[in-house]
Amino acid sequence: MIAEESGRADDAELIRRSERAPEVFADLFDRHAPALRRYVARRLGPSLADDIVSDAFLAAFRRRHRYDTSQPDARPWLYGISARLISRHRRVEIRLYRALVRSGVDEIAAPYTERVDDRVAAQQAGLAAALAELSPGDREVLLLVAWAEMSYQDVARALDIPVGTVASRLHRARAKTRQALGGTNSATTREESFDG
Repeated sequence: MIAEESGRADDAELIRRSERAPEVFADLFDRHAPALRRYVARRLGPSLADDIVSDAFLAAFRRRHRYDTSQPDARPWLYGISARLISRHRRVEIRLYRALVRSGVDEIAAPYTERVDDRVAAQQAGLAAALAELSPGDREVLLLVAWAEMSYQDVARALDIPVGTVASRLHRARAKTRQALGGTNSATTREESFDG
């Protein structure tokens, strides 16, 4: 998030200001918490989402003096903190995906759609099964790109891994997911489901 024409401060500026005036950090929360909560809720369910987001912002607030203020967008940093917190709940995440496989209804995404037909429900169940089978690292990269709409560079920053590792994990995750959904595993196949 770069400072906009309207004069709105970028995330780095808010973090800098919060060193002198801690209450300014609330603006960062207001800016990013809703999207982060939706992302965490899709991963762990709504019951844990509020706690994870609160813990993530508390950790970010405590570590704000270590934030690299040359980075105007704090999303990768915040999602990285959240990813570490989510990793403590892997069993819950896998259980959620397996429940989705059984029911075919994504309890988080369903309220945002007017109607979920049988084909979409089957695809959701297949996707949940595929996500449950991915390694934690591959799943994390795939979901940050697909659900948080982050670039490869942002994912690399969030997870503190090289961009090449992001690309290889994403390629592997997409191939396994596509295969699990009954698609072809060809390198020439357009990766339409998860392009970010």
